Amino acid sequence: MNTQSRGAASDWASWMAGACEQARDSRLAGFYRDFPHDPSAPVADLPLIAIDLETTGLDPARHAILSIGLLPFTLSSIRLSDRRHWVLRPPTGLSGESVRFHNITHSDTEQAPTMAEILTDLLTALAGRLPVVHYHPLERRFLQRALEQELRQPLRFPLIDTMELEARRHRRGGLARLRHWLGRPPASLRLNDCRQRYGLPAYGTHHAVLDALATAELLQAQIQHHYDATTPVGELWV
Repeated sequence: MNTQSRGAASDWASWMAGACEQARDSRLAGFYRDFPHDPSAPVADLPLIAIDLETTGLDPARHAILSIGLLPFTLSSIRLSDRRHWVLRPPTGLSGESVRFHNITHSDTEQAPTMAEILTDLLTALAGRLPVVHYHPLERRFLQRALEQELRQPLRFPLIDTMELEARRHRRGGLARLRHWLGRPPASLRLNDCRQRYGLPAYGTHHAVLDALATAELLQAQIQHHYDATTPVGELWV
């Protein structure tokens, strides 16, 4: 692990411990208390949960979460029967562009729950599991804003980003320099393009549970090919 990674891992461990003590909401305190924040823990020993969000846009200050997909898994198994999926009623409404993109319509959302109504179930489903996403700036920022609006307290946590793991190999270092030298464009980091590099099938996109499944399978392949079961999770998370 490089110096930067060691510092980040240490920062997360100390931050999570302090956040648990300071949490005023019992649900948030429980989330922090049970979070697997030991950076030295082997990744194979950790219960994981793939998360995918579908949103009405890309700016959490102006847009909202439209659906959430959760899928518990480990490096050896995926618990499809325990998947969770919520379509939410966004406070900002739906645009025609959003409907075309996600195929979630006004009739789907008009009777759907709000974030406040699913918050307890969401935190319960996440409890004790390390989140895994593909492109953490979107998932992290939208979850942070949505839950901070409800709880009036900061929500921060480490996670594994499968896009970041691909970027380490294909956008930085030797492989990236080789592509540049050969005059080739940077390797795509889109979810299905990343999966293709490991021989994984292409799935339809923009359904939260299906994208969560695609992310879980991708991490399993990445660890198998480039790491091993004993890799400390602090080397992987961001």
